[in-house]
Amino acid sequence: MNNPNNIALTNDDGIDAPGIQALYQAVDVAVAGSSIGIVAPNQHLSGCSHQINRGGAISVEQRAKQRYAIGGTPADCARVAHHLYPQLGWLLSGINDGGNLGADIYVSGTVAAAREATLLRIPAIAISHYKSRNASIDWDLASRRVVRVLKVLMESSLKPGQFWNVNLPSISASAPEPDIIFCPVCSQPLPTASNLDGGQFRYTGTYQDRPRDSGADVDVCFAGNISISQISLW
Repeated sequence: MNNPNNIALTNDDGIDAPGIQALYQAVDVAVAGSSIGIVAPNQHLSGCSHQINRGGAISVEQRAKQRYAIGGTPADCARVAHHLYPQLGWLLSGINDGGNLGADIYVSGTVAAAREATLLRIPAIAISHYKSRNASIDWDLASRRVVRVLKVLMESSLKPGQFWNVNLPSISASAPEPDIIFCPVCSQPLPTASNLDGGQFRYTGTYQDRPRDSGADVDVCFAGNISISQISLW
C-alpha cells in the first residue's frame, strides 16, 4: 500500500540542477513529516521524452542518504524510485528550467517521469517553470510558489491513469502572486516557421510567440498565472 508521506523527486535537468533542490525545499515545507528521496539522472537530459533503458544495467550511485544519481533517463528514474521505495506515495518531477506546456509534454523528460510513475500506479506531478525572453528563474520564489501548488494538489484525488502537469509563470517577485488555474492542455503545435538553405532545415519561430488556445495552459501561463492540467493516460 502506498504511503502518501513517502515522496520521490526526479527531473531531467540532472541531480545537481537547482530546480530539484527548490522542489525538495517546497516538499519539506508543504508535506509535514514526509520522507523525501531524490532519484535523478546523473547528467542533463532535457528533451529526452519517454526513453527508457532497453537492455544492460543502469548505474545507481548513492551520493548521500536518500539521494541517488542514476545513469538513465527520467523515465528510468521513475522505475528505479519504484524499486527503492516500494510504498512510494508520490513521484514529483522538476522543477524544470523552462516550460512544459501544450505540445511540450510529448518531448519533455520531466513530464515523462510523471507519466512513467502513473503507469506504475504511483500518483505523480510534473512541475516546470516557464522563462520569458532573457529571463532567469528565482528558485527561492519558485519553491515558495510550489508550496502553494502542492498544498492544493496533494489534497486532491487522482484516478488511476491521471497525473498533474504544472507550469509556473515568468513573473517577478514584485508582481502580484499568480493565481492557480486548472485548465486544459493547449492543442496547438510548437512554432513551425522555418527555412531551408543549402540543405539545412532550421526552425525560425520563437517559443514565446507560439500559437495558443484561449484558456488552455500556454495561454494561462504566458498571462502570468500558474497553470495546472490533469493529464489522462486512459
